[in-house]
Amino acid sequence: MMNKQLDEAPALEHLLYLTARGDSRAFAELYERASARLLGVCLRMLRDRTEAEDVLQEVFVTVWRRAGDFDSALATATTWLITLTRNKAIDRLRQQRVRVPLEPFHLDTLADERSGPQADAEAGQEYRRLRGCLDTLEPKDRRSIREAFFSGATYKELAERSQLPLGTMKSRIRRALAQLRTCLET
Repeated sequence: MMNKQLDEAPALEHLLYLTARGDSRAFAELYERASARLLGVCLRMLRDRTEAEDVLQEVFVTVWRRAGDFDSALATATTWLITLTRNKAIDRLRQQRVRVPLEPFHLDTLADERSGPQADAEAGQEYRRLRGCLDTLEPKDRRSIREAFFSGATYKELAERSQLPLGTMKSRIRRALAQLRTCLET
């Protein structure tokens, strides 16, 4: 089990590379390994299973078309997939003109509750590192990062909630992201 978790990141990268070359079997395996976790992101942001499943389908259509855009020097495969998913979910929220939930949430609530690959992913080394690095941030920065990147709140919404100028909120998030990047690279 531990070897499977340690091999997950390179496996996803390899599957993305093969998908970029048009390998439909690799794409199917990529879907099998990543879909539960990505559905969890969609569910958390959209709060509607049908909408979440629709967005997940859009995500994987985009992955099929844009897998060649993935660059392992810039992000891990998981990060790239979650960012793509998050952006698609935000697009859906904006299309619906739905306000982002105001209450903060915990990183633990992101994954779909069904058992499967997501359970392995959460237990994985990358998940623990991300949680550990998030825990090193000041509470206000950690909350801003979670709301911005996991619930889809805009800088403007975050600034209004925190009663801060927009520029201050942008600076806070940029600084926190730089701290996270440094922590994750060590």
